[in-house]
Parts: sequence; C-alpha cells; structure tokens
Amino acid sequence: MGTNAQQAGSTSETPGVPETRPLDVCWIHGSPSAKHNTDPDIQVHAYDEHTFILRQNMAVHYEAPFMFLMFGDARAVLVDTGATASAEFFPLRRVVDDLVGRWLAAHPRDGYELLVLHTHAHHDHVAADAQFAGRPGTVVIGADRESAWEHFGFADDPERVARVDLGGRVLECLATPGHHEAAVTFYDSRTGFLLTGDTVYPGRLYVQDWAAFGRTIDRLIEFAGTRPVTHVLGCHIEMTREPGVDYPVLTTYQPDEPPLQMTVDQLRDLRRAIGAVGDRPGRHVFPDFIICRRDTAYGSDAAG
Repeated sequence: MGTNAQQAGSTSETPGVPETRPLDVCWIHGSPSAKHNTDPDIQVHAYDEHTFILRQNMAVHYEAPFMFLMFGDARAVLVDTGATASAEFFPLRRVVDDLVGRWLAAHPRDGYELLVLHTHAHHDHVAADAQFAGRPGTVVIGADRESAWEHFGFADDPERVARVDLGGRVLECLATPGHHEAAVTFYDSRTGFLLTGDTVYPGRLYVQDWAAFGRTIDRLIEFAGTRPVTHVLGCHIEMTREPGVDYPVLTTYQPDEPPLQMTVDQLRDLRRAIGAVGDRPGRHVFPDFIICRRDTAYGSDAAG
C-alpha cells in the first residue's frame, strides 16, 4: 500500500495467532408471521472493526444465508451474495456500500476495491451478484466451476492452496468439492475463520459426490491442523438445539437455533460420521448435523 494507507493504519497491525473472539450473537431467526416481521432485511454483526458477518432475513428468503465482508489495506472481499436478487427486498449492495463507506471514513485511502467471491454456485449464494454489476472498483468472480477454479488456479492444480491478498490480510482458498463441484473453502489469516460454505454447517449436509466429500473433509482437517482456526463458519443454521433435530425445509421461524460457529473437533466428528455412513445412501442423523447422500431422491429436501 502507499503512504496514505500506512497513515490511515493497517488491518495487519496485530501479528501472530488470531484472537478467538466470542460469537454469542442473537441472529435474526424469523418470526411466527413473516408478514409482520420487523427484523432488518440484513443483519450485520461486527466481529471486529475489519470483519463483518451478515445474515439474510428469513422473511425475505427461508434459506437465511450468511455472508462475510472482510477488509484489507488494498481491498475488501465479500464472500457470497445471498438468496434474493431484488435490491428492493434484499438491499445487499446498499448495506455493503454503507459498511465500506464507514470503514473508509475511519481508514482513508484512494482507489479502494471490492472483490466478490463465492463458496459455491447454488442460487442462495449468488442471487444478488447483479447488484454489484457496474459498481466502481469491483470485480465479481463467477461461482461456476469454470470461472471460480480458473481464477484460483484449481483447474490446473485442484490441490493447491490459492492466496488472495487483500493488502495486509490474506485469504487462503481451497477447492473443496463434494456438496458442489465448484465449492471453495476460505481461511482468513487475520481472524482464524474457516469459511466452509454449505460443506460444513449446523444443518443438512447435502452431498453430491460422496467420494469427493470424504476427501474434502480429510483435507480440511489436515489444513486446520497447520493453521490456528478460531471458528468454522458455514452459511446456514438448520439444526435446533436438540441434538439430531433439524427445522423442516421452508421453515421461516427458528427460535431455538444453535450457534453458527463450529469447531475443528466437529470436523473430526463429521469425518467419523462419514465412516459410519459408509456406502449407505439416504438421510443420516447425527447430533450436530445431518448427512444427506444425494444418491437417493429427497424431494424438496434436496434443494441444498
């Protein structure tokens, strides 16, 4: 970065192992009557001054996905764009622009950019991409396998760990197919977040490619063994606090949600669960998640 960024302060001023901050957030979780819901269209939680977690309102879309906005010295990255295209009902760009504007007011610099990336290409993670079309200084990388994997260099080497330098803050990116052929997991060196998209989260883990899914979980466990992971963060909450019990698909009120964040130990639990499932297709219930092998038709439950 140039002199202006250095004067404004760097996002990398705290070296070493990332601090594990609590994530005891009361996430918006819908209401008994979606028509009378008064929650914001998008909830914004500041994890720290350079890191924001966003959640879409269930009254806008039942998937209620999470998105992640992270600031570096040279550019910010938005991971995923939610489940609704309409800026009227889901004003993602307005919210992001407001957060960027506030951040730049506190950390002035010229030519600041925004990069939009995705955990995978399912609709509820890419729907608002078009809101960022034409935004100055913005690059939106397509979520499809051809676009995403070419950008990260996975087309030539699917085992590589790609690096996205935000300026004083680096995301490490891994190809992690299984749920979706183009799935990518992101590790943020500043916070210690492992962003696993729909591959791992407290909910129904829909598996498109069983062999690839097993290899992906093995790789994530190995990767996490060499990095200080503070939180494993997926993009949904579908479980209840009662072990093994999930909310039905299309639910728009989830008052008894467990935390979004998971742990590396739960990754290991998932690895053991994969072994327990073996070659059996179907729906397999475990305390913190449910594995849904898509070799079997699940009807609307297979939306993923």
